[in-house]
Amino acid sequence: MSQKDYTVENKKNKHITEKERYTIEILLKEKLKASEIAKRLGKHQRTIEREITKGKIRLLNSDLSYREEYCADRGQAVYKANGTNKGCNLKIGNDHQLAQHIEELIVKKKYAPDAVIGQIKAKGLKFKTSICTKTLYNYIDKGIFANISNRDLPVKKDKKKGIYRRVKIAHKNLKGTNIEERPIEIEHRAEYGHWEMDCVVGPRKGKGAVLLVLSERCSREEIICKMPGKTQESVKAAMDKLEIKYGKRFRAKFKTITVDNGSEFLNFKQIEQSIRVPEESRVKVYYAHPYSSWERGTNENINKMIRRFIPKGTDIGKITQAQIKRIELWINNYPRRIFGYQSASEVASKISA
Repeated sequence: MSQKDYTVENKKNKHITEKERYTIEILLKEKLKASEIAKRLGKHQRTIEREITKGKIRLLNSDLSYREEYCADRGQAVYKANGTNKGCNLKIGNDHQLAQHIEELIVKKKYAPDAVIGQIKAKGLKFKTSICTKTLYNYIDKGIFANISNRDLPVKKDKKKGIYRRVKIAHKNLKGTNIEERPIEIEHRAEYGHWEMDCVVGPRKGKGAVLLVLSERCSREEIICKMPGKTQESVKAAMDKLEIKYGKRFRAKFKTITVDNGSEFLNFKQIEQSIRVPEESRVKVYYAHPYSSWERGTNENINKMIRRFIPKGTDIGKITQAQIKRIELWINNYPRRIFGYQSASEVASKISA
């Protein structure tokens, strides 16, 4: 068989039309062969042969025997029927239980699609069908789910990880300890008890209530404290409350804290000094380089999770302690891909025991 016509260019727009099917029917009655019909219509011989096979019907002869002939109407009907079957069926179409589970987690619990699929696999949940994260995103984009749209998802992006370099700017807090002096094992997240700390502010920076957020580098555990203002005194009071709350366990839980150069953190002595034993230090504080938020990447990423519940411009003074506790629990119970879809609470309970 000749291969000269098997090219991508020749295959484009080469479907047989209804008019051409009637031409084939006439030419076959004139006893032309498939190869000759192909030349006249500018088609490949195998295309014409398949069309003849597809459009054959059985007709009754006068002697009650049967014969097979090509019928253009039959060929067109088969072509249309095949066209309606193009494309794959929705895998989730008949699995209402899976669809309901996905809607429950994304809409009510604010899970990302990857967390939904990852948790199903990690916990071994059984449904009629299974889909991957990419398929779930495609279904949401196409509007397959009645109660889910892209507005229910965290910001989607396809962005390469940036190349981060230390900025050559003098350390702002000359009396504090620079992050460059921080032990290398903290950088490698090999030990529990090393935290990053930041503030989540309301509508106006420096005014009104703010949230003091602490993120543990190894487990991604989160602690959120509400403060009356973004001041050094408020930070000291919040740290004093945490020391009183954890008592003797405080030093094991909080070994170091890395902060930025915000004015509320510049008095490192207040943060480090123990309220239970004033002459002793309760924690070691390190200062990141100015304009280097990536040095507190865990903190920054979890702040984005908080913003899903408390958008920028929200008056934090109106957020109740119960609401803050719910946000903290949600973050600590959220399945993380980096941990095989275990939550921060699960990881922290294992490595801090």
